[in-house]
Amino acid sequence: MNTLYLLEQGCTLSLAGEVLRVRKQQQLRQEVSLPTLKQVLVFGTSQLSTGVIRVCLYREIRIAYLSRQGRCYGRLLPTGTDDRRLVRLQHRLDEQTQLGVARAIVQAKIHNSRVMLMRCRRRRPQPELDRPIQYLEHFARKAAQAESVEQLRGYEGASAAQYFPALGCAMTGTGFVLVERSRRPPLNPVNAMLSFGYQVLWNHVLAQLEIQGLDTCASVFHTDNDRHPALASDLLEEFRAPIVDALVLWLVNSRVVDAQEDFDYHDGGCYLNETGRRKFLGHFIQRMNEEVQIDDSTLPRWGLIERQVLRFKQFLLRPDQTYQSYRIR
Repeated sequence: MNTLYLLEQGCTLSLAGEVLRVRKQQQLRQEVSLPTLKQVLVFGTSQLSTGVIRVCLYREIRIAYLSRQGRCYGRLLPTGTDDRRLVRLQHRLDEQTQLGVARAIVQAKIHNSRVMLMRCRRRRPQPELDRPIQYLEHFARKAAQAESVEQLRGYEGASAAQYFPALGCAMTGTGFVLVERSRRPPLNPVNAMLSFGYQVLWNHVLAQLEIQGLDTCASVFHTDNDRHPALASDLLEEFRAPIVDALVLWLVNSRVVDAQEDFDYHDGGCYLNETGRRKFLGHFIQRMNEEVQIDDSTLPRWGLIERQVLRFKQFLLRPDQTYQSYRIR
């Protein structure tokens, strides 16, 4: 998916034929071709002209408004983008069917987290990773037998309590520590990157769900809420470790980010500053453009998200078949 990230504060986005132009104080900063664009993410206080908004809606280009830290405030969508048949199929799913999909998602999340730790152990022998890897295997088996969504949430939470400190053990960059996951607010640089990365990736999952005409609030694992697109949070779970966690680990261990220069502390939390966000998003886009082997073909990581959304859509159309979650090897 081609996405325009408006990161710098105080920019304006205007339209010139088939090109969007990003300016700050009349200085041209960037040009983007409209035919290649699928989504615009506005971080902070930049402004879009009425012409830009109108043409984006006409061409079904999603616009999302986020805080500087990456929290999504809302989105602009064109009319007529939902498929009522799919929405009806979503709402007809019974509890047992929903539980089956939720099991597959949580099993995949725990599996992918375990594979992440096993990769870390192969790169650098670390005996402290042995026990968390064993626990994650245990919780994946328990998730497969869960009799309710509440049980699944318990196994997911227990696996996260083992996983994040172990991931922290694999980090070698100066000033970066991960003892536990802190979210609102993130309390240190590693948690700041994890939160920012999950939010950016969530927006892309959400965009794919909207493109396919699904009801983004009709979830199977996270709590349904008419104001929260919980289905995006559901499908995000499968990609947290292989995309965001792997990127954060690489940024830290490769000394790409600096714990002092790329983060600010305010409002009781720690957040990527503008320099840090640029670094993160630059490498995030590069990683998402990389091709990976999947089944008998290769596709960019962007395509993995679209592939999973299509799998969920196919499951709705053929509920006699099981939902196939995304698992890394």
